[in-house]
Parts: sequence; C-alpha cells; structure tokens
Amino acid sequence: MDLETLRDVSELSDPIERARALSRLITEEQGLVAEAAKMRRQAIAEARDSGMSLEDVGARLGVSPGRISQTRKGPSARVPEESPARAFEDPVLRAAGEAALHGPGGSSARAPRVLVRRTLPTDPAVRASASLFLAEAERQGVTPDRRMLYVGPEPAGDHVAACLRVEPGAEVIARRKMMTADGVPVRIATSYFRADLFAGTRLAEPGFVKPSLQSALVALGHTFGHAEENLTARPPTSFEYETLELEPGEWVVQVLRAGYSDEDVPVHVLETICAANRHIFPIGQVSGHDEF
Repeated sequence: MDLETLRDVSELSDPIERARALSRLITEEQGLVAEAAKMRRQAIAEARDSGMSLEDVGARLGVSPGRISQTRKGPSARVPEESPARAFEDPVLRAAGEAALHGPGGSSARAPRVLVRRTLPTDPAVRASASLFLAEAERQGVTPDRRMLYVGPEPAGDHVAACLRVEPGAEVIARRKMMTADGVPVRIATSYFRADLFAGTRLAEPGFVKPSLQSALVALGHTFGHAEENLTARPPTSFEYETLELEPGEWVVQVLRAGYSDEDVPVHVLETICAANRHIFPIGQVSGHDEF
C-alpha cells in the first residue's frame, strides 16, 4: 500500500465502497507485515548460521544482542528465490530492510514459551481494571506489555456479526492490539463495536482509551447487563502465526466474549487469540458451589 493507492481510494464517492476498499487494503497490509516478520527471522538465522556473533548481528541491525539471542541454531529455512527480499545478498542487510517494513518494535526471533493465565469467566474485578491483561499478568509476577496494531473500520466476520447482531461483512469498528509477557507475544485481542453506535466516539480514535475502555462505555451511557464467553481451539491464521511467533503445529485458543447492556444491546465483542501453549485457563465456579 502506498500514498497513491490511498489517494485513489479516498476519492471514491460512495462512502461504503470507500470503507470497504480501505478494509481490503488494511487486510493486505497485515499480511505483508506478517510475511516481512517471517523473512526477517529467516535472514537473522542465516546470519547466525554463517558464523556471525550476537554482538555483530545486533550492532549491524541497531538492536541489543539480547534481541538476537533467541534465534534458533542449525540449518535455516531459506526465503523462496522469487521473494523480493532475495535482492539483498547480505542477510543482515536483508533483515534490516524487512525490519523497516515491520517496524522497530518487532521481535527478531522466536521467543521461548511463557505461561500466563486467562481466567474464564473473567473476574469482574479484573474486567473493571484499566486493562484485563495488565491486571492479570501483574498478579502472576510477569512483566506485561501491549501495543496497538490497528484501530478503524473493517468487515465483521460471521462470529463477530452474530454477536453484534449485524450482517456478516458489515462495517464495524475494530481495535486490535498485541500483548506480550516477559517480552514473549502471547495474545492478540480485538475489540469490536457497532459502527451505528460508536462511530465518531473515542472508541473509534487511534491509541489506547484512557483511563479505560470500560469507563468510556459507561460515559457513553451504556450500563452492563450480561456477557457470554465462548472458547474455541483451532489452527492459527497466517497473520496469527506470524504475529504470535508460533511454533509449527502450535494452535491458538480463541476466547470470544460478547457484552450486552441492561437493555440487551450488543455493546462490546472482545475476541482474544491466545497462543495455546503459552496459556493456562483457570475456570471459575459460582461462589460456594465449587466441587472436585
């Protein structure tokens, strides 16, 4: 995606067609970022295999050796010959070019696994905090972090559309972020909101909502009524595989939480994609009725 393409799309007279075209571009860009991340890891692994030290690789890429140290030893998977990244014969220069596409904050190698908790159902005290993930992780003694991947309109998938009670493919507002624990990517969490309710509000603006998403929803006049949570285990999409730096064959667990107001209006759908081997899912019971 380039500025000329964006200008062409911005000139589409039909606002719905313009939004759909932008959603397609966003999806394509996410795929490009995922592929660039994979090729960057391959390039760094090649540099290690060729005998370069951690210090040399880190110095040439402008990152600390610790960011490189988790690269696997042994034969490297090669980038296909037709890939444009092969234009860089030097593997470190190729990695630097792909890093420019991916951004400075991405990991350069597959990280070791870490175990974090995702309680089901969500503890109300945790749900009311500034961030469910930050609150849970801090209780467990791991260092959490998060970064926003995308905020804007996109077509609703079938499962999200059903929860929000809109037609599949209808434009909704998405807020997508990635969470890490001790520097390891563990979750991709996307909040979905109906555009007819939340377009033009703080929820549609870039960046994190402060002091919290929950407070913003209350300020907009929505009182919590009930929620439904569903858990599904499945293979990852290519975007999830690359973003979470999964191992071959590793699955993800999708937790879909649909929150409704006291007037039964679908207010917030949260889809959390968890790296399956990096999570424990404690299951809560009704107070006073827990059994073996």
